[in-house]
Amino acid sequence: MTEPSRRPVRPRGMRTFRHVHIPAGPALVLVLALGLAGCGEAEENGSAPLPAVVGSWAVESLTTGGRTLHAPEAARVDFAQDKAKGSYGCNGFQAEVVLDGTTAMTVTPGMSTAMACPEMEFETAFAKLFSGRLTIDRGPDRLTLKAADGSTIAMTSQPRDPDAPLIVTDWTVDSLISGETVSSVPAEAAGKARFSLAADGTASGILGCNRFSAKATVDGSTVTFGPLTTTRMACEGPAGEVERTLTALFAGGPLTSKIDGRTLTLTAADGKGLTAKAASAAE
Repeated sequence: MTEPSRRPVRPRGMRTFRHVHIPAGPALVLVLALGLAGCGEAEENGSAPLPAVVGSWAVESLTTGGRTLHAPEAARVDFAQDKAKGSYGCNGFQAEVVLDGTTAMTVTPGMSTAMACPEMEFETAFAKLFSGRLTIDRGPDRLTLKAADGSTIAMTSQPRDPDAPLIVTDWTVDSLISGETVSSVPAEAAGKARFSLAADGTASGILGCNRFSAKATVDGSTVTFGPLTTTRMACEGPAGEVERTLTALFAGGPLTSKIDGRTLTLTAADGKGLTAKAASAAE
């Protein structure tokens, strides 16, 4: 007796897939090309790097109101993460910076000094432009920031100035600090208050009118002046006021020092202090 043929039993619910041959024609090549392009675009859009603005930039010029203003040599901006600091040419400034992708940044100005400077037209225009939303045009060694009205700040890359040494540097006092307030030395007294710290543990200079000398102890970032020996000229006016302020500061106890490039800041525990600029090699 012949046994009946049996068909394989397929579990209930299982679907049967048929093999379909698709020729590798132009249509398939196009589909694959579009798919790969989409992946590349997604990767690029999802992980595009931020513009490389971090670093030091020398300001070359401003264009505003149909005019070009050329920058003084000291004008610069130093970008670091979400902050910026620099010099308008004479006055120093700080700001917060928020990058918007690769094309724009928003600048919120912070503290700045308020010295009377020779090129105030440029400084005023720079301070006005470096604020708010600015679009970014980044080249290999240049950076141009553009405001909504079309005004621009043109910059070129430059290495950061090395910090001047605290000792054996001639420092010229350019501003006085009182808490959160930084005031420039009065114009009549500008450049008259100078000092230096020697390697033998002494300090000397001019307080604004009278010369002085003293012992000076440097311990890390702390500077402590001993009793001051001074000449005894009668000092009146702005130079006399600066002298009295510096005499009280140097005699008031330990000062915390901070050097940023060619700028020295000395601050006392009560928030009073000074900023001073390092003399150039030609001075």
